[in-house]
Amino acid sequence: MSNNCVLKSNHGSFGGEVQFYSHASIFTKTTMNFSLFLPPKDDGKKVPALIYLAGLTCTDETFMIKSGAQEYASKHGVAIICPDTSPREAGVDGENRDWDFGTGAGFYLDAEKMPWAQNYKMYSYITKELIDIIDNNFDVDINRIGIFGHSMGGHGALTIFLKNQNMFKSVSAFAPICNPMECPWGKKAFTNYLGPEIEKWRSYDACELVAINPTNVEILVDQGLADAFLQEQLHPNNFLQACKNANVKLNLRQHESYDHGYYFISTFMADHIDHHAKILNAPYQSCS
Repeated sequence: MSNNCVLKSNHGSFGGEVQFYSHASIFTKTTMNFSLFLPPKDDGKKVPALIYLAGLTCTDETFMIKSGAQEYASKHGVAIICPDTSPREAGVDGENRDWDFGTGAGFYLDAEKMPWAQNYKMYSYITKELIDIIDNNFDVDINRIGIFGHSMGGHGALTIFLKNQNMFKSVSAFAPICNPMECPWGKKAFTNYLGPEIEKWRSYDACELVAINPTNVEILVDQGLADAFLQEQLHPNNFLQACKNANVKLNLRQHESYDHGYYFISTFMADHIDHHAKILNAPYQSCS
C-alpha cells in the first residue's frame, strides 16, 4: 500500500468493511488518521465515494460509530472516507488549550500564521494528499467523489466543494457553519490561523465563495431548529440569501425539535446518501 498507510483495524459492516488507517502526512508533518467504509465488492469495479468532514472535537472515528451511514452507503454502493479534524500532537504551543481551536478544530483551511502554518494544512491535506491516497490504494473511482460534513465539517464541505468543483461532483451538509466570518467560532479560527486580514478570510467562507464560484449542482443542507448554536454560530439564512443572489439551488431543510448532535444527523443520513448517490451513480463518461 502506497502513501505509507497502515491498516489499524478492520470490521465487517452491512456486507462491506469499516477500516481504520494511519499514515505519515506530508502536509501536516504529523501522523494522520482516517477511516473508510468500503461497500460490498462488485466484480472489482471501482465505486464512487464520499468524503465526510466531522465537526469540532470529533475524530476520524466519530462518524463511523454514530452516523449509521454504512447501511445506506452499502445499499447504494458508495464508499465513505472520514479524515481526522486536525493534526494531533504537532507540538504547537496552545494546541490543546481550547476545545474550539487547535486540536480537533482545524477548520479545513491552510493556516498562514505561525506557529500554526507549520502543521495546520487541512485544506491541502484533504484536496491533495487524501485524494491521492484514495486514488492509489482503493477501488474508488476518483472521477465520482462527493463531499459532506457536519458543523465545522459542513463549513469545510461547502467551501472545499465550491473551490474544487472539478474534483467533487456533489455536496451536502448538516448544520454547517455557513458564514464563519460573522460568527465567534469562525472569527477565532480565522484570526489565529490566517491573521487579521479580512480578505484572506473570504476564501474560506461559503457565503463569499458561492458568489465567486457558483455551481449548477443542488446543495442539500439540513438544520435543526432546536440547535443551541443556530443563532450565534451557524447562520444558514445568510447562506440561503447568498445562494439566491448567486442563482444557486439550495435545498435548506429546517426541522423542529432537532439539535446539533448525531441523533439529528443519523435521522437524515439516508436522505444525504441518496442525494449524493443520485449524482455519483448517474451515467457519465469516465476520464480514465
